Amino acid sequence: MEFNDYQKAANRTLYGNEQVLTNCALGLAGETGQVVDLVKNYTFRGQKLDRDELVHEMGDVLWYLSQVAQWADIPFDEIAKNNIDTLNDRYPNGYKNK
Repeated sequence: MEFNDYQKAANRTLYGNEQVLTNCALGLAGETGQVVDLVKNYTFRGQKLDRDELVHEMGDVLWYLSQVAQWADIPFDEIAKNNIDTLNDRYPNGYKNK
């Protein structure tokens, strides 16, 4: 699936027309916290890392992120391309841990 296609499909499920940016930004923070909790519990509490739950929570993060971009009229493909360009500039030979 292409990023812009995802963004368009995800927007179909966006509810509300007031305070959408605030709702999506707060939702993004909350769902990111869910991902962090899964990793924290795996790393520090010895819990099994539930792949299905991780995929679910990362999908929620992706949804909110796509809707912040939608609100700002930024194509999701542009964000992905810009990020890869930045990484290529920063690490032209890939990341090497010394």
